[in-house]
Amino acid sequence: SSPHLVQVRERIRINGQPISKDLFNKYFWLVYNRLEETKDPEHTSMPAYFRFLTIMAFHVFLQEKVDLAVVEVGIGGTYDCTNIIRAPVVCGVSSLGIDHTSILGDTMEKIAWQKGGIFKPGVPAFTVAQPEQPLEVLRERAQERKVSWWQGCGWGVPHGRGLSLLSPQCPLYLCPELDDFEDGCQALELGLAGAHQRSNAALALQLARTWLQRRGCQGLGELKEVPPSTELVGRPVPLAPAFQLTDAMIQGLRDTEWLGRTQVLSHGPVTWYLDGAHTTSSIQACVRWFRQAALNQDKPHDGSEVRVLLFNATGDRDTAALLKLLVPCHFDYAVFCPNFTEVSVANNADQQNFNVTLENALTRCLENQRTWTRLLEEKVGQDPWLPSPLRVGGLLQPAPARGSLVLVPPAPRPLNSPALVFPCLAQALRWVAQGRDPHLAAPAASGAHPHPVASSGAVLLREAAAVRVLVTGSLHLVGGVLRLLDPALSQ
Repeated sequence: SSPHLVQVRERIRINGQPISKDLFNKYFWLVYNRLEETKDPEHTSMPAYFRFLTIMAFHVFLQEKVDLAVVEVGIGGTYDCTNIIRAPVVCGVSSLGIDHTSILGDTMEKIAWQKGGIFKPGVPAFTVAQPEQPLEVLRERAQERKVSWWQGCGWGVPHGRGLSLLSPQCPLYLCPELDDFEDGCQALELGLAGAHQRSNAALALQLARTWLQRRGCQGLGELKEVPPSTELVGRPVPLAPAFQLTDAMIQGLRDTEWLGRTQVLSHGPVTWYLDGAHTTSSIQACVRWFRQAALNQDKPHDGSEVRVLLFNATGDRDTAALLKLLVPCHFDYAVFCPNFTEVSVANNADQQNFNVTLENALTRCLENQRTWTRLLEEKVGQDPWLPSPLRVGGLLQPAPARGSLVLVPPAPRPLNSPALVFPCLAQALRWVAQGRDPHLAAPAASGAHPHPVASSGAVLLREAAAVRVLVTGSLHLVGGVLRLLDPALSQ
């Protein structure tokens, strides 16, 4: 899976755990040296970062003799380097979103075409509810690639173990809603919060059952009878049957953990809400989750609660569209900073992007700051009842005496929610926590807040009964925050 949050070893897991440092070191050099020895003299360069790790992952799985490999594509599917498995047991496509548009295309239909490239002849494929046109593209791709049922799946086969429900003429199946698995039984508990995780869980159940059936496993639960097809946005789409879940499946859904996705860390009066989300659909899901999660937290008796947004986005993503969706959360402060945990990255190669300079990353943060300011000013103009007592802005300039970057205030502009830029995550988190999170050091006592908003905000953050911080946008940002809040993850 990718990307990793804290350590690159997270990308290659066995039994849910990242491979050990010793195992990673062993297989890294084995693969590296093998490639070095056998490369074409005319092509002296090594495979790029993600391609190398993909080769290494396949080698690890083969050498460690895993029973099952779950492989997530990097970008898209059709031309992704993971898409070399000729005969997988089953393929799945989760909810589509607009992302990596410079590579995949700028419409859902183009992205669906890329995603459908993972389908293989004779291999069943599943997806979840999609918009009409992208779903049609997925169906066409499945038919082009001669995707079909597998006769051991137990449904749609006269002599199978289950019910004869589906025709082999349509190669792509739609997962039933998770509610269909709960029919007549207790509501399922998911380890991952958020309504959007229910469709992911339904897809995971279908993929898991297909693999277990292929292995000839017994006691998988009876299939539930459903119509042979269902109307979805005007088109008949075969619906895979729901089935009775086993105790192991129920426990698996309940115990699933995935750091950095709808994760809550309560550190005294400071609560961190972490959710990597860098598409409009995932940001919308993040906002719904954050609002509900914040409501579920105990409210301070005196009502003094401060909300902070920590955000960054990279690549060709439309950050203005993402930030606009976050405005309704009513943050008191918005903080923007690069994905670097420290200004110096000498000791943190796992989280360093060598394709981006600090200067370029900070320029992007300043653009995000200006965008946030503009969005809030537009909101103030639309709602005259919103207060606007504070001023916001700030430019990053070098401070040679300290060898770091500080905020310098520009001309004052009224706004109800200040936005600040910090050069690294460590400084941003220390300012937000103000020494109240035991996992973080207090901010420097002198010269740390040359910007007046940073100084006044520090007082409010120190005096608030509760500080709620939403960390979202880039998964690399979330990973950097996790590294600072839980140093054990780096061990």
